[in-house]
Amino acid sequence: MLDPRRHYASLRLVALLPLVLFLPAVIAFFADPDVAWGEYLGVFFHLSILFLVSRLEAAPWAKAAGYGWVALDVLAGILMINAVEYDTAWAVRLGGHVLAGVWIVASSLVSRSWPVRVVGVITGVWLAGYSFVGTLLAEEFLRPAGIMILVWFALLAFLHRDDPAHPAAPASPAPA
Repeated sequence: MLDPRRHYASLRLVALLPLVLFLPAVIAFFADPDVAWGEYLGVFFHLSILFLVSRLEAAPWAKAAGYGWVALDVLAGILMINAVEYDTAWAVRLGGHVLAGVWIVASSLVSRSWPVRVVGVITGVWLAGYSFVGTLLAEEFLRPAGIMILVWFALLAFLHRDDPAHPAAPASPAPA
């Protein structure tokens, strides 16, 4: 039986997976924002974040925001794939980005790594903040948040460490 308290993948892998899946989409945002495969890859990118939300330390309400972000952004991607009106799908995506910002900021603030904290707060505030001014600013103003989230994933992979006292930290093997 699988132990829900045990980590079956390293934090590095769990942080690098969304980075690898989102990097081509970020490049496409700059080169050809209307590329069709971007939404498909975006759905898988967001699903990979489920592993990271469950793994990073954060208050339960912050984790709920992270899971809500994934749900809304997967929904937005599927709406786009199925040619639902762009404005509707975009509004759903921006609503999800508010939740993303909450989770990114909250989980970054409890990191023991100051670069993770700084980049996470900037990324989360930018991502969530754009949602409130997205009708006034062009989508190009959201692009830096895409780059920042890639940097945040990389920092998580290489600088962030699980707190050994955290209940989800790897448990020592039980005596036989």
